[in-house]
Amino acid sequence: MMKKDKKKVIQFGAGNIGRGFLGQLFSESGYETVFVETREEIVSSLNQRRCYKLRIIEKDNSRDLIIKNVRAINSQNEAKVVEEIKTGDLMASAVGVRNLSFIASLIKRGMIQRFKNGIEKPINLIICENLPEADKVFKEYLLQGLNSQDKKYIESSLGLVDSIIGRTVPFVPIEMRKEDPTFIVAESYSVLPVDKKGFKGQIPYVKGMTLCDNLKAYKDQKLFIYNAGHAILAYLGYQKKYRYIWQAIADNEIRKVFLGALEEAGNALMKKYQFEPQEFRSFINDLIRRFSNKDLGDTVARVGRDPIRKLSPKERLIGAAHLTLEYKIIPENITRGIAAALFFNQEGDKEAAKLAELREKRGIDEMLKNICQIDLKGKLAQLIKNHIKKEP
Repeated sequence: MMKKDKKKVIQFGAGNIGRGFLGQLFSESGYETVFVETREEIVSSLNQRRCYKLRIIEKDNSRDLIIKNVRAINSQNEAKVVEEIKTGDLMASAVGVRNLSFIASLIKRGMIQRFKNGIEKPINLIICENLPEADKVFKEYLLQGLNSQDKKYIESSLGLVDSIIGRTVPFVPIEMRKEDPTFIVAESYSVLPVDKKGFKGQIPYVKGMTLCDNLKAYKDQKLFIYNAGHAILAYLGYQKKYRYIWQAIADNEIRKVFLGALEEAGNALMKKYQFEPQEFRSFINDLIRRFSNKDLGDTVARVGRDPIRKLSPKERLIGAAHLTLEYKIIPENITRGIAAALFFNQEGDKEAAKLAELREKRGIDEMLKNICQIDLKGKLAQLIKNHIKKEP
């Protein structure tokens, strides 16, 4: 008897989220995972071994998993990538916002091949990118330059499924990467919330995938609680010269600001989305446990990196502050974190260096006006500057 073909997922990006999270979920759901990746050393290693090691770091229960049934294609081999899309059952993207247009061009070509081959069964793309309305952005890239027939086919046969990535995947030391370029470390958290409305055809089974009717509510929760709290720990931790996030959250002064910021944002979110207080408290308690994980070794440098983007108006800090003010909640602790972020200058972080240069040459007002895009005469600017006056 001929063996039934296994399900196949094309995973764009074999980086931290690709290997450190999605690869595990797909493997444990019975998929063959075909990674599409630019780094040849990772492509070669995955093809040679057809597996990789994922170390799950959890207090008193760390363990190594072997993620099997994988292979890889260099993303420059476009013809081969298109062929895999033609015969795939599912796709996922974790490539970073800057690379989305290139990935979209590959998927566009693959979908056109499916159309030419008369494949009527829809295929879905789970978009795992840190980008608001990622499905809409991706759709714009996809539909550029298409004729009416191809456009109609893609709109009816490709599901664009936005998602929320909540797993922390810290840096692997250089020495370990040299020994094994595919080795990856991650925390145990393994929930993948996705937008139920984004799917076309039958919704595939993926272990850990949670279907959400209102993904926006949970995206805001992740951005203004998880991401904002994480960033505040990093920026306040940097001020006290801590190396690790667990050191920052263990500091009583920092912990007080962190918890205060979460309460401010949390109260606003409960008013906006009617979250249950008990559900929210459980979420925050879980964050405290995860951020306190010493064994994970998550660093202030990693969490705080790219401060210019994280200080932009719709991002984790300024966005959270605007939200609280909208619901008549004073973001006293959130703005303490923003003030610290304005002075983040981690060695080796190019964006932090640009931030420091702007601060020294133009001053705080220019940063608030041009980066944070806030009214210098408004309440938010005054709160931030009050904290800056208190800085040593």
